[in-house]
Amino acid sequence: QLQFVESGGGLVQPGGSLRLSCAASGFTLEYYAIGWFRQAPGKEREGVATITSGGSTNYGDSVKGRFTISRDNAKNTMYLQMTSLKPEDTAVYYCNANFRNRWGRILYDYWGQGTQVTVSS
Repeated sequence: QLQFVESGGGLVQPGGSLRLSCAASGFTLEYYAIGWFRQAPGKEREGVATITSGGSTNYGDSVKGRFTISRDNAKNTMYLQMTSLKPEDTAVYYCNANFRNRWGRILYDYWGQGTQVTVSS
């Protein structure tokens, strides 16, 4: 049974903090490249943060210094810690994990169901 269950979204005031989680079952998150993406109404989906298969961490310019991506292999769970939240961070956030073969072909591509983050006073 494969599951990738996302949680942690909600309403928060500007300047506040929130932690999103994606818990994996049926596959081992440690072996996958992982990332967080978000999409606001009327806007394209954008990458927020990723950890590549080589272990490199990347952040979108708008969240650098405020967001942190991580994973806990013992819990088979990935996280996005968000601090100093701004109204423009309001979006549906999605977690992703993918696995590629040596030629770059995607063999497995899993997505969380999405969680709403709303930053408003």
